[in-house]
Amino acid sequence: MKTFSRVAIVVGLFLAMGITSIALAEEQTADNMQIVRDKIQADKKLFIAENMNLTEKEAKAFWPVYASYQKELMKLNDRSVKLIQDYADNAAQMTDAAAKKLVDDFLTIEGDRQKLRHSYLPKVAKVLPYTKVMRYYQLENKIHAAVSYDLARQIPLAK
Repeated sequence: MKTFSRVAIVVGLFLAMGITSIALAEEQTADNMQIVRDKIQADKKLFIAENMNLTEKEAKAFWPVYASYQKELMKLNDRSVKLIQDYADNAAQMTDAAAKKLVDDFLTIEGDRQKLRHSYLPKVAKVLPYTKVMRYYQLENKIHAAVSYDLARQIPLAK
């Protein structure tokens, strides 16, 4: 239950970042948004650290790989936020062409997310035993699933 409540906290922070960036993008400065992102990343890192039980040696090798992965993952998350914004901007007057582009972009982002996971597997496996590699991927998957669920719940179906 401890893990679930921490996932809920991290998810809440991710949603706050994603929804806030969509709803308040014009009202917030880039600096303020970066502060929010940095806080979310720090909270996520703490969540991962609390649930990985890394030795000192493992931690020293893992955290640089983690940082690199998160940097790449943030690019995908930015693309997802842009996709949601594009959907919101076009929802009222959605054309087949706009809908096709949104679907194509969504599938491309999801494919790129899968490619990223695959590309980092050997890097993570090089610094951690597979039992911890699996745990890390589970934690990342839980966070992604919870955020995706909450976003899906909040984004209305296209007409």
